[in-house]
Amino acid sequence: MTPSQPNGAPRVRKVFTDRTGGVSEAPFDSFNLGDHVGDDTSAVTANRTRLAHSVGLELRDLVFMEQIHSPTVTEVTAKELASLRNRTAAEESLVVETTDALITTVPGIALVVLTADCVPVLLSDDEAGVVAAVHAGRMGARNGIVPRTIRRMEELGAVPGNIHALLGAAASGKKYEVPEQMAADVESKLPGARTRTDAGTCGLDIRAGLTRQLLGLGVRSIDADPRCTIESPNFFSYRREGTTGRQAGMVWLTR
Repeated sequence: MTPSQPNGAPRVRKVFTDRTGGVSEAPFDSFNLGDHVGDDTSAVTANRTRLAHSVGLELRDLVFMEQIHSPTVTEVTAKELASLRNRTAAEESLVVETTDALITTVPGIALVVLTADCVPVLLSDDEAGVVAAVHAGRMGARNGIVPRTIRRMEELGAVPGNIHALLGAAASGKKYEVPEQMAADVESKLPGARTRTDAGTCGLDIRAGLTRQLLGLGVRSIDADPRCTIESPNFFSYRREGTTGRQAGMVWLTR
């Protein structure tokens, strides 16, 4: 999906997980990567380490977010990365506090977004060497987290026409039922998101709204996983299960 370096290796890698292949026990079975949902911390660490090793990285190469459904965007610089590592124990994950999007130009560190119905958005401009991971839940998407991230990427040299956007599995419009007033509010800020569910009720398709928004921002290379987290048992879904785990989206610049 992305241009290659002269040696043929992709400069950017993007990965999504599902709920299979880990060590967590029910109701977090089995590849839960969220450390804030009540799962055993040793199981989460084991899963995160397994994820890192599966793509040739170490646990301390992964940078997570304390996601709060905000429009806050944070750049992970080499200085910030060093600071995170200095104040984090070797067996613990690196976490940037109170943000819902991470951006970096530093090769070899993976930005991670966790979801269980919200839309994970992975962005990259290979030519500029800028990548971002975005947590686009209903409130974050409504309040402009994606445009804010694109603007910050532009400040770092990215060009919208060169950006590739990959949207992961999320709650689909056919299953994501919301009150009429909520749908109208989101539609006023994220046109194209309002829809009807399979049951004929008012619903939201956040991926559809984000796709329209990205096109309006000048992003032309957009891919989206159409699968619904509410519908598919292969994914964690807060709407379906309540107490459950989190899958991940991850993007990084190769060294």
